[in-house]
Amino acid sequence: MMAFAVLVAVRLKKVIIMAKKWSFAVFRNLPTQEKRITLATIFTVSRIILAPFIVVLMIYGYWGAAFISFIAAALSDLIDGKLARCCNQQTYLGACLDPIADKILMLSIFFALAYVPTPLFALPAWFVYLVLAKEIVLVGSATIYLLIRGYFPIRPTRLGKWTTLVQMSFVMWLFACYFFHWMPVKTYYTMLGVMLIMMIASFTQYAIIGLRALGILPTHV
Repeated sequence: MMAFAVLVAVRLKKVIIMAKKWSFAVFRNLPTQEKRITLATIFTVSRIILAPFIVVLMIYGYWGAAFISFIAAALSDLIDGKLARCCNQQTYLGACLDPIADKILMLSIFFALAYVPTPLFALPAWFVYLVLAKEIVLVGSATIYLLIRGYFPIRPTRLGKWTTLVQMSFVMWLFACYFFHWMPVKTYYTMLGVMLIMMIASFTQYAIIGLRALGILPTHV
């Protein structure tokens, strides 16, 4: 049993090293302008930096400060996209970092809402792990596509963007409930249900796009 565990660990390490080599090779082969650090990229990175800061505020019960900080993080998501499009700052680096920043922010907040003692509602642990499983599958699938094709096109769908927007709106609303001591139970479960439906729909859409890109599903049904 121990030998099998060691073998699995070694194989997993080789896969990770190979994935890193491929991803670094992709970035090395990109034109310099696709790897440049722009103002839009800085706003994206700020979202990653804010994630642990917001979690610390939640742990210590500073819900008002967490609420304001999360609004700043959500605004950075809007600003980096606008800057990239309006100021010709769209880069492959920025396109990769943007969804990563969203995932780090939302997963950090969701885990904190599930496990940090809260004054009112607590996010169900099953929902958090469902979100985590979805993101692991999506990132893993993107890595496999990258290994096969040597390049991964970053094109978020409209449904994916709306799903992220709904999740961010839910977190802001929840922080406001904690701060103002509101307890609208029906609204809470309604929003949780809407997030679950949109998350499943978004995952299904990305799965179909990925399978079509790999030629497993026909392009037109």
